[in-house]
Amino acid sequence: MGSTGRRRWRGSEARSSELNLLFATDWYYESEQMLPQETVVRPSPDTSGSYECQLVPSGPGFVAENNLALFNQLFYSATQRIVAVSPYFVPDESMLAALITAARRGVEVELFVSEIGDQFLVFHAQRSYYSALLEAGVTIWLYRAPTILHAKHVTIDDSVTVIGSSNMDIRSFLLQMECSLMIGGTDFMEKMREVEGTYRARSRQLSLEEWQQRPRTAQVIDNLCRLASSVV
Repeated sequence: MGSTGRRRWRGSEARSSELNLLFATDWYYESEQMLPQETVVRPSPDTSGSYECQLVPSGPGFVAENNLALFNQLFYSATQRIVAVSPYFVPDESMLAALITAARRGVEVELFVSEIGDQFLVFHAQRSYYSALLEAGVTIWLYRAPTILHAKHVTIDDSVTVIGSSNMDIRSFLLQMECSLMIGGTDFMEKMREVEGTYRARSRQLSLEEWQQRPRTAQVIDNLCRLASSVV
């Protein structure tokens, strides 16, 4: 199953048989039912396209934590800019280190999260990471209440975009079946920058000074929820 994420596909081909095969894999994992090949493999008559893409599946059926490895590799390879958007941000220590290291070596790092949460434990657990990120120079944007920003994507420098189902949390890294699509090309990146600009206009920036002044009770709740971050 691990080979699904190692080939590169172009255009509509990336959106047809390969995703179908991944769905069939997950279906079999859950139900032990094999879907007929003719309903899954549908060669596209047009494999041309302007974007180079790589499908990256992950989940308990894969030996490696594919999505975590992908994110960390991209964070360490960034030279100019990282923009990460995730509704549930509960990184493991390796991802936290990758983001902090990037910020400290001069990469502009922006993290978009929601000002409010729809899951108590996750929301407070993710807040426990804000101090370390802000102190390292990461810019945190809070998407204004009452809306929950549920988008999930990462852009690196001016060349790589990752869009998919994976949150940046431990459940997505270890337990849940996720799928990400890595897309190359500055023209696609320009479209993503427009989307990020929309998020930025609808968010407010969280400052380190504001965060340090939050109530002591909130700090205790955040830190207690972080202790349960591996199971939330």
